[in-house]
Parts: sequence; structure tokens; C-alpha cells
Amino acid sequence: MEAWQTFAYIAASILFITGLKMLGRAETAKRGNRISAVGMLIAVVATLLAGGLDYTWIVLGLVLGGAVGAVAARRVQMTGMPEMVALLNGSGGLASMLVGWAEYVRTDNLLAFSAVAIVLTVLIGGLAASGSVIAFGKLSGRLDGKPLLFSGQKVVNAALLAIAVLAAALVVAHASGALAGGGALAFAVVLLVALALGVLAVLPIGGADMPIVVSLLNSYSGVAAAAAGFVIDNVVLIVAGSLVGASGLILTTIM
Repeated sequence: MEAWQTFAYIAASILFITGLKMLGRAETAKRGNRISAVGMLIAVVATLLAGGLDYTWIVLGLVLGGAVGAVAARRVQMTGMPEMVALLNGSGGLASMLVGWAEYVRTDNLLAFSAVAIVLTVLIGGLAASGSVIAFGKLSGRLDGKPLLFSGQKVVNAALLAIAVLAAALVVAHASGALAGGGALAFAVVLLVALALGVLAVLPIGGADMPIVVSLLNSYSGVAAAAAGFVIDNVVLIVAGSLVGASGLILTTIM
């Protein structure tokens, strides 16, 4: 990493922390939000200028994502903000999951640490993504807000979690030949189980408690982003993800 990029990431991290602190008071919240946005802009620009990137897809993604985000932000009512936040959480979790997936497919000879980081990114990111979609559905009225329970639900969730842990261990065990042997199959199991766990974890919770669930899923998406930072060796992603994960967990506890 170039020295200028390191300094840019440090500046962005300082702005993130400063902005987050200012969000704690109503009179400084707007300014804090702008400061955090400037920090993110610096981080994005520094990453894009690093070189070795295919700017065709990046520009296309920026245009499409920016257009969708701008339209959604202008059209959403304040009463619909919780469901919008749920979708944004899901988008962050999905992005982290895709980063981990892409890095796993791209690298055929992984270090054990990288394999663990990838598995955590996919598992937590997938759970946050699918869980956030269900939370959005309940908050928006597209899904029944009543808790959905069935016999043996806890046993099913525990079994899925055990399968995810076992599959993750197999992925790490096959890290030196990621796509060889049973590594690829185990990785697919981790991904699918993560999505299933997100759905099954949120369905039993009533609509009235969805804001708390959204806050917790926000924390999960931050942790997934931090893990993705370890996967691609990006310092600012680790810092930003850690801030989101910690603040989301604290907010969940308070709520």
C-alpha cells in the first residue's frame, strides 16, 4: 500500500470516529453525518486511485447504485425510514458476502487466516442480508408482522448452525487448495446455511420488535464488513466495519 493511501485511510478513519461521536447529539447530528460522508468519500477515492482496477464495472456500479439510492432516498417517507434502513443493512451484508465469495473463487491457495476471514464474511454477511430482507418485509407490511413459529424451530436452527460450523472447518482445512476436494462444496454449504439462518432467525420475531432486530442486523453487517477488510487487506474497511458493529451492538442493548 502506498504511503499516500495509508494517510488517506487514516484521515477517513478519524472522520468516521468524529462523525459518529457527533451523531450522539441532535444539534450536531447533521454535521456529524456530513463529516462521516466526507470520510467515506476520501476512502472510496483513495481505493479507486490505487490502480489495477477495472473501472468499467466500477463506473457502471456507481451510476446504477447512485441512481437507485438517490431515487429511493427522495421517495421514502420518514415513517418508512426503518424499513429503508433494513434494506441498507441487507445491502451491506450482501456486499460483504459477495466480496468473500469472489475472493474465495479468485484465490486457489489460501492461507488459513484468510480462509477463516472469508468464512466469517460469508456467514455473517449472508445472515445479515437475508435477515434484513425479512425485517424489511415485516416493517413494510409485505409480510405478516406476527411471529412465525413451528415445532422444533430451535432444534432446526441449532442443527443449521452446527452444519455451518462443520462446513466452515472443512473450508479452512482445504484452504491450500480452495476449489479442490470438498472445499468448494463446503463453501457452498456455508453460504446457503447463512442465508437460511438469517430467514429463520427473524421470522419468529414480531413486527413490533423489528427496530431492535434491524439494529442488531446493522451490527452484523458491520462485523461482516470488518471481516471483509481482513479478506482484502483494507484498513479503512476494518475500521468502518468495527465502528458499525460496535455501535449497532450498543444501540441494540440500549433498545
